Amino acid sequence: MKKNFLLFKTYLLAGTFTFSGGLAMLPIIEKDLCQKYNLISKDDFYEYAALSQTFPGIIALNNAFLVGKKISGMAGMISAGLAAVLPAYILMAIATLLYNLIPQSGPVVAAMTGVRAASASFLFAAAYTTARYNLKSKINIFIAILCFVFTLFSLLDVPILIILSAVIGVLYMKFKKTSGGDSK
Repeated sequence: MKKNFLLFKTYLLAGTFTFSGGLAMLPIIEKDLCQKYNLISKDDFYEYAALSQTFPGIIALNNAFLVGKKISGMAGMISAGLAAVLPAYILMAIATLLYNLIPQSGPVVAAMTGVRAASASFLFAAAYTTARYNLKSKINIFIAILCFVFTLFSLLDVPILIILSAVIGVLYMKFKKTSGGDSK
């Protein structure tokens, strides 16, 4: 029960006070779950973080489901998942109701500009941390650089890059297996 409460609290606070979505939440969640409460190893956490980005849907919810299930089974999955979506649901409901009352210029717009700038730094930090824990082999680094370049120059759509990455990974593993090398 304590693990479920910690999962709920961690994902709720991260979802409430982090802008830019699931990727920006990862360093905050990792700090609590891996360092503060020692509920999951960093390697496992970032493996699930990488997986949650490849599955369709909301990154924060995918991550909450995977990590919650690992830490505390089905109850952990539900606790973390509910906490991951609750802040966005409540804030979007309020924002939708109050949208016409929000000034379109002045201090509110200036504050949102500042939040967007801070969000960019959270995204860069999350990308760096995720890369540090997931890019441990030459093939993974190659695939990451390839996808980055194709995305940066809008050469291929993301779903095609995901399928291509999977195909490259499978072919590489088959090649390593037939040549007798290790999987790194």
